[in-house]
Amino acid sequence: MSAKDPFAGVWNLNPGRSQFRGGHRPTSGTMFWERTSDGYLMRAEGVSCDGKAVQERPQTLNLDEKDHPVPGVPGVVAVVHHPDANTIHVQARNADLVVGEGSYIVSADGATLIAAVAGTDAQQKPFLTVAVWDRQ
Repeated sequence: MSAKDPFAGVWNLNPGRSQFRGGHRPTSGTMFWERTSDGYLMRAEGVSCDGKAVQERPQTLNLDEKDHPVPGVPGVVAVVHHPDANTIHVQARNADLVVGEGSYIVSADGATLIAAVAGTDAQQKPFLTVAVWDRQ
């Protein structure tokens, strides 16, 4: 772990400690956090419960607390808040409606990252996922 940056690096999913909904239970995953001049670039990949390789769309997390359009999702913006060195909050909005929120928290010892993400899926159903990641 970098003493200056608790997020940067590679994280491995701990499925046994994570909480996923129904058919969205990956068997493994790796998340990559790269520090950029404006914040972070986050990428994730893994294997779904049916054995298929999956790759999430890379996310740019700008730490300036300003609205940034979410690529591929017309009308949706994301705002990132970084209240302390080990915490990042993200809120996605469509106009004045909050459509998703996420919190990323690194443990004090830097060994674990908890990602709690809530929102509305493509079928307009609410969801909550709590993924536990161990530092590689």
